[in-house]
Formats: sequence, structure tokens, C-alpha cells
Amino acid sequence: MAHLLLINGPNLNLLGKREPHIYGSTTLDSLEQELISFANEHGAALTCFQSNHEGAIIDRIHEAEGKYDGIILNAGAFTHYSYAIRDAIASISIPVVEVHISNIHAREPFRHQSVIAPVVAGQIVGFGLAGYRLAILALLEIKGRGDK
Repeated sequence: MAHLLLINGPNLNLLGKREPHIYGSTTLDSLEQELISFANEHGAALTCFQSNHEGAIIDRIHEAEGKYDGIILNAGAFTHYSYAIRDAIASISIPVVEVHISNIHAREPFRHQSVIAPVVAGQIVGFGLAGYRLAILALLEIKGRGDK
């Protein structure tokens, strides 16, 4: 059974409350429960983690090596400027899929750049919460092929 790690970054603890016209009305807890069930239905276990703190996210990425088969990462605003998270991803051998609920390329110009994109296996943007399910499926496909 594949074991995946979901990391949600800053402000994602406010899902359902923060800008529902962009991020929807589903809470983070509801999303996590739904994704755990979805992963289980597809033969995977999913562990969920959220932090507003860059160092805590980096620690989880480091700890994932040898423990998980892949990481789903919504780094929130850290996407656009955290070279430390980028370097943490580059330092591990397991695949990471970057997820964004909204289409970051269709929003404010500062959101168009992802400093982590060059070191992840792929990027899923603009499909709402379905992007997380797509990331689970992508990681399971990668694991099945033996690709990074």
C-alpha cells in the first residue's frame, strides 16, 4: 500500500472561511477526511499536515524521505518565494506534486511564479479541491511506473 503525505501551507487552515469565492466553502478538516477516504479507495494511506510556519513544512518534507511514497504540497504563499522549501524538495528522492486550488496563473502577477515548480514532479492548478484528488492519482501512477 502506498503511503502519501499531504502538506497544506499558510492560511489553508482557514479553508471554508477565507475568500470562499476563490477557495470554496469546504473546511480543511472536511477536505482531509474526504481525501483520506479517496486515497483508501485507491489503495493508499494518506497522512495530512498543515502549518503556517515555513520551518515546520521543511521539517515534514525532510522527515518524509523513506517514510512516504509521495507528497502532495499546497505551499500557499510560500510557493512564490520560499527557496528554502524549494531546496527541501530538491533534497529528497520521493516525488512531490504541487497543488493550488485556484489558477495561480490567472490571478495577481505575484502569484504567477512558482519557485518550487522546477523541482516537483508536476503542478496541478485551478481545478478547485479536485486538484488534490488528481494529485493522489498522479502519485499512484508515478509509483506504479517507478518514476520520480
